[in-house]
Amino acid sequence: QVQLVESGGGVVQPGGSLRLSCTASEGAFSTNAMGWFRQAPGKEREFVARILASGGVTTYASFVKGRFTIYRDSAKNTVSLQMNSLKPEDTAVYYCAAGRFRPGSPQAGDFGSWGQGTQVTVSS
Repeated sequence: QVQLVESGGGVVQPGGSLRLSCTASEGAFSTNAMGWFRQAPGKEREFVARILASGGVTTYASFVKGRFTIYRDSAKNTVSLQMNSLKPEDTAVYYCAAGRFRPGSPQAGDFGSWGQGTQVTVSS
């Protein structure tokens, strides 16, 4: 079982930035995909970004393209999500996940291991 621990959430004003980090236990990168999802109150968990172990190929949800960047440091077993130009609608609990690549739009079911989540609040 892959262990994932997120950090870096907090409160930020609209237009601000935050960086989330996910530290994975050994073996996490043997899975071939790492991702970030989020869940706002009263809403379903939704895909945010994914990075593949092979070649570092990235995929983003349309609502974060150009604002968020996912990247990894394999030597440190970390995957990070740099979030810029944050909006109030980005407010949610953000979850790190590890799983397998599947063609098509990434789904929560592709990921078998999850972190505990970290709260991001965008508010003035």
